[in-house]
Amino acid sequence: MLKYLWLSLIVIILDQLSKQLAEHYLVFQVAIPVIPSFNLTLSYNTGAAFSFLRDAGGWQRWMFTGLALVVSVVIVIWLRKLPKQDKWVAIALSLVLGGALGNVIDRILFGHVIDFIQVYYQQYYWPIFNIADSAISIGVVILLIDGLFGGKDKDKEQTS
Repeated sequence: MLKYLWLSLIVIILDQLSKQLAEHYLVFQVAIPVIPSFNLTLSYNTGAAFSFLRDAGGWQRWMFTGLALVVSVVIVIWLRKLPKQDKWVAIALSLVLGGALGNVIDRILFGHVIDFIQVYYQQYYWPIFNIADSAISIGVVILLIDGLFGGKDKDKEQTS
């Protein structure tokens, strides 16, 4: 199932390209309204999801980088061992891998992750994120759906 790694590469390319465009065209922490409930806002995250440990003093950069690299190796091994009928799992893992590596590139090169997508409803703002974060989230949702509902189809395939 390593044939799905092309999806990881596309995520990395789109993520890095969009982050460089955001760096070039956006001003730090200045919201540019695009449509209602959606802004482009350049932000930097030295922490993890939802800025967890962002003010930890710098050690978190290397911890999150190392953790993402270990998870990436596990995902590649998982993909290698995945049966061919688990296409959706392979797609999901490839999205998570691409997103993880997209953010690792930022941590290594800049010491923070570049975020720029801001969604909100009235005065309620979701934490600013990027394409890598979106790929990870979509991949996890696919894994959850497959885990909850896909097993029934796999059981039928194995018993027939």
